Amino acid sequence: MKIFMVTDMEGVAGVVSFADQSFPDGRYYDAGKKLVTGEVNAAVDGLLDAGVEEVLVWDGHGAGGIDFDTLHPAALLLHGRPSPPWSRLQEVIGRYDAFVIVGQHAMAGVITSNQNHTQNSRTVDAYRLNGKPIGEIGQLALFMGGLGLPLLFLSGERDACQEAEELVPEITTTAVKEGLGRGSAISLSAQAARQRIREGIAAAVAKHRRDPIAPLVWPSPYELEKRFFHTDTADAEMNKAGAERVDAQRVRFRSDNILDIVYR
Repeated sequence: MKIFMVTDMEGVAGVVSFADQSFPDGRYYDAGKKLVTGEVNAAVDGLLDAGVEEVLVWDGHGAGGIDFDTLHPAALLLHGRPSPPWSRLQEVIGRYDAFVIVGQHAMAGVITSNQNHTQNSRTVDAYRLNGKPIGEIGQLALFMGGLGLPLLFLSGERDACQEAEELVPEITTTAVKEGLGRGSAISLSAQAARQRIREGIAAAVAKHRRDPIAPLVWPSPYELEKRFFHTDTADAEMNKAGAERVDAQRVRFRSDNILDIVYR
């Protein structure tokens, strides 16, 4: 089995502040990257424990969240901005059998979620797909599902785990912190978080081997609605092909192909 791992920073234990840790100009950003990499390495250990043959880690944090020097020696790393074209990325993802997520936060607007946001914390108010609220977990699960990859495991804050379980009831999740608000949380220690991730992800692979999880697929057609905080961001969004203006702050896209719309 080959696993594609998607990572983020805001759902990692010990990371609680956009300004101090998650933004690249934060005073503790480098320390935050080490916390991310510690959880990623624990996940790689768990996958190896479960007999996984190859792990490709996709650094999904906008400015980069992996400390390359301390990354697990068995891991491959997909990193750098701008990201490759979606067509090229799809070819890479297609080499893998399933995917997992480490360090994930909940979607924008979840009241207790620490650092909750969807895609861009400075500009995006909310996304809805076919009338349902959707965040980064749903985007990933549906995009990967469109390529035939099921979501086996997610670690992050408690609200993110709940969000994943609502999308994929068979998933295994590991909560490493409990959000109390957008800027505060109760975190496990780094050591405890890493141990739980290692055990949880190994169990997820074993569970999938016994009772395979299906890729997440929603029926077409698709309608993605994006609401922004400010009208000028919505103005700029209208430059994209197929954009429809709903109102001052909302823009809509339509497609029959989930791969073409979920990351518009």
